[in-house]
Amino acid sequence: MADYLRAGIIGAGFIGAVHANAVRAARGVVSRVAGSSPTRSAEAAHRLGAAAPADSAEALIDSDDVDVVHICTPNSLHVPLARRALAAGKAVVCEKPLATTLADARSLAAEVGNATATVPFVYRFYPAVREARARVAGGDAGPLHLLHGAYLQDWQAGGAGAGWRGEAAEGGEHGAFADIGVHWCDLVEFVSGHRITRLHARTVGGGTSTTVQFETDGGAAGSVVVSQTAVGRRNSLRFALDGERGAYGFDQERPEDLVVGGTDGNLTVHRGSPATSAAASRYSLLPPGHPQGYQDCFNAFVADTYAAIGGEAPDGLPTFADGVRAAALTDAVITSSTTQTWTEVPA
Repeated sequence: MADYLRAGIIGAGFIGAVHANAVRAARGVVSRVAGSSPTRSAEAAHRLGAAAPADSAEALIDSDDVDVVHICTPNSLHVPLARRALAAGKAVVCEKPLATTLADARSLAAEVGNATATVPFVYRFYPAVREARARVAGGDAGPLHLLHGAYLQDWQAGGAGAGWRGEAAEGGEHGAFADIGVHWCDLVEFVSGHRITRLHARTVGGGTSTTVQFETDGGAAGSVVVSQTAVGRRNSLRFALDGERGAYGFDQERPEDLVVGGTDGNLTVHRGSPATSAAASRYSLLPPGHPQGYQDCFNAFVADTYAAIGGEAPDGLPTFADGVRAAALTDAVITSSTTQTWTEVPA
């Protein structure tokens, strides 16, 4: 292996470009890119600044100049490509959902062994999110009793097509939850320390919207609204965690701020404030007033993944185990939506 990590990126759409930027920010190099054809691979290699294209995804995985494989393909390709990369002894970064079924997610995770294998639940890497997590862990708000919020987008509003995401084989029947609802659940479980144990869900609009009520192992109740047809909402992921003595609120479209609620008034903790914890400060990379955003989160996620490949153990790094957890939640949502009953989340 070279002194720096050499990445191969499979899939060259929007998210592939985000991965490429993050690789370079982590002092890695993009060795190869594979698109859906040799022609598209060559175009993508030029556009993403890769050293060379790969004739196919399989050729990229087998290349001697690739140490870590980034899988940014349609969902149904995640398992076979990740499995091949793991068998080749490569580290893997696989977009969510890890698999289109819980059984496949479990099977894939069982093959990781000692490899580094991560899933980009990147909203964990906002400093405000880490601040909320530190304060919850410190007991500042007291026991949490209500967890609620939404993840709303509008890119399918007005009858806009979903592309491959709308296909049944790619999770189309419950596509919004599998695509973005799992982000919300991962984030809230990560911050609160609670795990959702049972839920009641309803999916409508051909899979574009899901509402979920749930209960947690920490004794809290909660709800989330997930939609990709919410007009005027570009990427509105927001949560509120309500406790006995205080509450925390976060909105991804205003990521520099954590709202801290109290009985004697509310305050806003800005990124970089002297009041922030060491856990939050670790991811605060720019001076206050210079906004950090989604790409910065992705950069931090890839940097922590590459540190893990080097033998470190960054706190809060989302792995294939977290991908399995997301698949379990999706499985429960599908069952509940189909049967219209309260459903236990599979262990």
